[in-house]
Amino acid sequence: MDSFLLDKLKEITDEEREILEGKKPSTNIVYKHKILDDGKLIKIWSHTRFIHFPAHSHNYIEIVYMCQGCTHHIINNNEIILNKGELLFINLNALHEIYPADKDDIAINFIIQPEFFDIATKMMDEKDNSLFNYIIESLTNCEDNMGYFHFKVSEVLPIQNLIENLIWSAISNQDNTRDITQYTMGLLLLHLMNLSNKIFSENNYEQELTLKILKFVEDNYREGTLSKLAESLNCDMVWLSRTIKRLTDKTFTELIQIKRLNQAAYLLENTKIPIADIGYFVGYENLSYFYRIFKEHYGLTPRYYRLSKLKET
Repeated sequence: MDSFLLDKLKEITDEEREILEGKKPSTNIVYKHKILDDGKLIKIWSHTRFIHFPAHSHNYIEIVYMCQGCTHHIINNNEIILNKGELLFINLNALHEIYPADKDDIAINFIIQPEFFDIATKMMDEKDNSLFNYIIESLTNCEDNMGYFHFKVSEVLPIQNLIENLIWSAISNQDNTRDITQYTMGLLLLHLMNLSNKIFSENNYEQELTLKILKFVEDNYREGTLSKLAESLNCDMVWLSRTIKRLTDKTFTELIQIKRLNQAAYLLENTKIPIADIGYFVGYENLSYFYRIFKEHYGLTPRYYRLSKLKET
């Protein structure tokens, strides 16, 4: 991280000074940021150090990013150590406790209203990205038991650059900070969806299994089979097939097909790759079948889909 930014974040705030002097903070440290300013969907500030945050829940989604050092969290009775460069996404209804951070443990908190993710969804080139939809639904659904997603992305340079841009925008308070922040966060989410092998969640078997299934589909949609997935999970293929349908409301074949068609649509819209090559690239050896199911899904043949997108631009 840029040394100027880090030095700025290391500064002791008035609230932290009160804590160090043994005084009771003048604001409620857990709830002081609970309500965003009118019209704002996202707010960024430095995590308060030197004090224990007792177990509490949020009426917003919280993202924590470690600039330096580490922080110790308990979420729904799951212990998480968040290390430098990592991200922690916390659900609306999660029970969250944080142990005191030291002077050199520098974290940034992002408070996000659920409506913010409508912007990120519009930025998705694939309108039906199953992994993206599952993560966003888990974070924004008050009735969902998934407490958090832990992204271990300290070595992923684009993620680190985007986070630094977000922090810089918040500190510099430019005229168009709101737009910059919303679109940069949208780009961050797009990048994170490509890092399915770096997503970790709490120890809930069915939710963990769902995440593994969707990760497999995202990473192996071209040649992935149910038998390969069952082998990787060390489970019975018939049981897995029924479980996938129960957990996702789709069959394994439907999940693979949706991913393939979404990728094909993206390539048709954004590249000049020949249509036949796109069909092969996304996993279809039978091109007649590819043309037929593409038209069933999008209402247009691949050729007319590409032409329609060209007219829109």
